[in-house]
Amino acid sequence: MSTKVGFFPGAGGRNDHSLEPGRLQEALETTAATLGQAPDVVFLHNPERSLGDLEPAHAADRLAAAAGVLTDAVAAGLCRSWGISTWNPQPVLAAAIAAGPRGLVRPWCLMHRAGILVPARVLDAIDDLAGCLEVETERRWGMSPFGGDTGDSVWGTLALRPFMAAGEECSTAAAAFRLAFALPPVGRVAVGTNRPEHLADLVRALDLGVDGHNVERYRDMLARRQAHAAG
Repeated sequence: MSTKVGFFPGAGGRNDHSLEPGRLQEALETTAATLGQAPDVVFLHNPERSLGDLEPAHAADRLAAAAGVLTDAVAAGLCRSWGISTWNPQPVLAAAIAAGPRGLVRPWCLMHRAGILVPARVLDAIDDLAGCLEVETERRWGMSPFGGDTGDSVWGTLALRPFMAAGEECSTAAAAFRLAFALPPVGRVAVGTNRPEHLADLVRALDLGVDGHNVERYRDMLARRQAHAAG
C-alpha cells in the first residue's frame, strides 16, 4: 500500500503544495489514522512544485527538511518506508546536488515518468536523480506509461514492434507498458485499475521480451535530437 503527501486543500477549491514540516507531519499522522495501518510507502509528492523557484542551496535545505520528516515518520511507525515522486525531476536533482552526499537523507524509492513518450531531457534527469539519491533500479517506480490514456490519437500512429524481441505478438498498449520498464529502467510501473480487461492485458505484457539494442538506439537518437535542438 502506497500513498503521497505534499498537496493540501487551499482557497477556492484548489490544491496548494507545501513542504512545510508541520503540514507534512500532520498529513502523515492523518493518513495512518485514516487507513488504519501504516502505509508500506509514503511518497513526497512532486516536491519540485515548492523547489522550482528557489536558489539551489535554499531548495536543498527545504528538501532536506521534508526528507527528515519522512525519515522520522518511518522511525515512529507512521509508514514503513518513504520515497520521492516527481513529474519534473530537474528541480529535485538541482536540490539534491546542492545538498551533497551527506546533506540529504536518501529515500528508499523513487517514482517518475516512464515510457516511450518521455522526452530525452527528462529521461536523463531521472537517471541522474536516481544516481544522486543512490536508488537502484529495483526501487524505481515508473508512472504514466501512456502519457495519459491509451485512447489518445498518438497510440494509433506509433509502431512499437521494432522495440520488441523477435517473435513477440502483442497490442500497442502491451508493448508500450513493457517498454516503460526500460525507458528508463525501473522495477515496477504504476497504472490505473479501473478497467479489468486493460489491466489483464498489461499483466500478460510483463512476460514480453524487449530488444535492448533498439531501446538503446532509441535513447541515443533522442539524445542526438535534443543536442541538435539545443545547438
